[in-house]
Amino acid sequence: MKVEDFAGNGPELRIERYFAGRTHAWGLFEDRFGTLRRSFTVVIDGHWDGRELTLDERFDYADGETDRRIWRIVRTGEGLYEGRADDVIGKAVGRSAGNALNWTYEMALKVGGGRWRVRFDDWMWLQPGDALINRANVYRWGVWIGTVSLFFLPEGRMIQPGAVNAAVPPPAAAE
Repeated sequence: MKVEDFAGNGPELRIERYFAGRTHAWGLFEDRFGTLRRSFTVVIDGHWDGRELTLDERFDYADGETDRRIWRIVRTGEGLYEGRADDVIGKAVGRSAGNALNWTYEMALKVGGGRWRVRFDDWMWLQPGDALINRANVYRWGVWIGTVSLFFLPEGRMIQPGAVNAAVPPPAAAE
């Protein structure tokens, strides 16, 4: 895929607007054999100061582990971004067009008691209703080892608990 393939698609994704404020995410990691290895939630507090987007990400994993990453992202041109975080090796490079963003970066990923140097090819697509779908293929030594899938919603767009009652059947379809 090329990010330019999405140039005409909407809604337009501008990460500095999308991530301003609090965003919630739900994710999982599947290995290359399709086995679910981890699931997690993320609360992201974002701030755009007109030059830099700061994303404070707090991860809660299903196994009880927690983690935190703080991204500092600058817009370097129309549809161009660079980002840094403590566990990112060098800088992340992002390109956006239309409703899509592609991030590429290397990371010192915590695995067990050590760290693996991995490469992410990370794609995001903004959907109507402010749902953001994210799929990242992860590579180690040039070999695909798995995929991270994430789904984001800004806090103000979330369905509130109790707003949907699963015990009440939906109305019957008109015949």
